[in-house]
Amino acid sequence: METTSTTSPIRIGTRGSRLALWQAHHVADTLRANGMEVDIITITTKGDLVLDKSLDKIGAKGVFTEELEESLRNGAIDIAVHSAKDVQSTIPEDLELLAFMEREQVHDVVISFNPLFKLGEGQQVIGTSSTRRRSLLKRFYPNVITAECRGNLQTRIQKLKDGQYDAILLAYAGVARMQYDHMIAQHLPLDTFIPAAGQGSVAIECAKTLPLERKLNLKLALDHKPTHLCLLAERAYLRTMEGGCSIPSFALATLDADTLTLKAGIISLDGEELLVEEMTGSPEDAETMGEQLAHAVLSRGGDRILAEIRKEKDS
Repeated sequence: METTSTTSPIRIGTRGSRLALWQAHHVADTLRANGMEVDIITITTKGDLVLDKSLDKIGAKGVFTEELEESLRNGAIDIAVHSAKDVQSTIPEDLELLAFMEREQVHDVVISFNPLFKLGEGQQVIGTSSTRRRSLLKRFYPNVITAECRGNLQTRIQKLKDGQYDAILLAYAGVARMQYDHMIAQHLPLDTFIPAAGQGSVAIECAKTLPLERKLNLKLALDHKPTHLCLLAERAYLRTMEGGCSIPSFALATLDADTLTLKAGIISLDGEELLVEEMTGSPEDAETMGEQLAHAVLSRGGDRILAEIRKEKDS
């Protein structure tokens, strides 16, 4: 195992997609602005290699994080940079989520080469790799046909250009960061298309054995406390639901002064059943709120929806 001194450059581990590299360079720029030296190390994950199957078919737990986490363990990198929504709900015992960077706008958008495109107008094929988005489309736009759309953002846009879809559904954050704003045909409302837990934020993961001084310096430079509190609530909800990327659950926490509001739920794969709960409380109780809200959703029928989803996945 390599050792890390407190003065050597911070080795940042990242996936190799353009969006992942944008996130890594964003972290690097922030650290440099705080007087630290950095190196960026690119690592290929299972999610980058297996593109012919949907996430729920390849076992989405850690599909974009596992190889990065192994590099944290063996000392090849000091921190791993993830899209927060890709991080599994339960972190391995020897690792920790050190920081969550300030969140971008959290909503979903419709991308199309037709600027006048609107969901629900006639027969449409919409590309998405998200079970949450597929299920919500089935509920709110039942005439829409959904089609699998894996790959990095540039790959998906090429598929759109090739005519595989009329439009694709994506998170605003990635679209904005890759400067594809001009292709946004529709911004989807948060009251219906509630985002995945963590959407819009960049998560920083490290090994628990990383020297304490280095951890504190990194946290001070990178962590955005209001975002961190919101994601504690959202991730506690996700963890209690035992739902990963392949489960159509959703959670969005917002912080207003000293009040944390958490809105979360689950939807059946066919879009027929939609359960949403909301809770307000103190930011200090963020994780407890997430757990309580998950139990409320489960007791209202969420447990049955989850059981049906898992049964379908295993069949």
